Amino acid sequence: MNLQERFTIPPFSVWDTKQGYWQNRRTMWLAYGIRSEEGRQKTLLKMSNTILEPDKEKREKRFGECNVKTMSGLTPDEYKLKYGRTASEGTSIFDPVICELCYKWFCPVNGTILDPFAGGSVRGIIAQLLGYKYTGIELREEQVQSNINQASIILKEAQPIWIVGDSMEKIPKEEFFDMVFTCPPYFDLEVYSDSPNDLSNKNNYDDFLVCYEEIIKKSNAQLLENRFFVIVVSNFRDDHGNLYDFCGDTIKIMKHQGLSLYNEIVLINSIGTLPLRVNKSFGQNRKVGKMHQNVLVFFKGKNDMIKNIYKNLNIKEQNNFW
Repeated sequence: MNLQERFTIPPFSVWDTKQGYWQNRRTMWLAYGIRSEEGRQKTLLKMSNTILEPDKEKREKRFGECNVKTMSGLTPDEYKLKYGRTASEGTSIFDPVICELCYKWFCPVNGTILDPFAGGSVRGIIAQLLGYKYTGIELREEQVQSNINQASIILKEAQPIWIVGDSMEKIPKEEFFDMVFTCPPYFDLEVYSDSPNDLSNKNNYDDFLVCYEEIIKKSNAQLLENRFFVIVVSNFRDDHGNLYDFCGDTIKIMKHQGLSLYNEIVLINSIGTLPLRVNKSFGQNRKVGKMHQNVLVFFKGKNDMIKNIYKNLNIKEQNNFW
């Protein structure tokens, strides 16, 4: 039995989403009808209007013949299927394959999962399809309602739990979880709502980090001992073009809360419209095109307990899904 059969993909420190096996698996998940972008504005990224011009005449003037296909070489329908959004939409969509791997690798079978920055429907629906029990906290009521509507169509049995509110207040104190898995907002890179409680609306990065750490602290308090806390993060630029060290700050916060950095995985993203964007940004400002994120895996407890809690993994033998 090879590594891919046993672990879904080889358990290396680089996950390459450009690979055919990854894209095929992603397509299978999206075929369930998961639409994480629903419940959001069409464009959340501050820089999204530089990706592809949605107006046909302006697009033709700016890009010429390439408007027939996106810069990735796909038709709009093909792009939508592959990336979960149209090329002109700047809303980030969470990759379902990341969920699958993190749940299977770092959560006990049929375990409970807490997500303090729930966002769209992907993480909750994938968890339930795989037999886990998911609880997500999301500030925006319209997003939660959209998630619930999707889950009610896709899932026949147990539904994810989405709680409307601020994670500073709404993380269940009476319940303990086998895993925390989340992807936080990247300060004001995406603006999700007008609420003053929204981390994307904090006045500055330092204020953002204070609230971010408090939510990490409260999530960690509900995490069972000898369990994993997995977080998908990335460094990002401020308004002057300098990088915030969000990965480094996250590691510092986690260590301050008593968690140990156990694995660091580099997630290579699909190239999408990056060649178009970097053509201008690097030519003028020497900003390299960013096409990776980090999956940081922290452990709460004693490392020598891992082999007792997490039995020898063989996903093919478990056969609990595909």
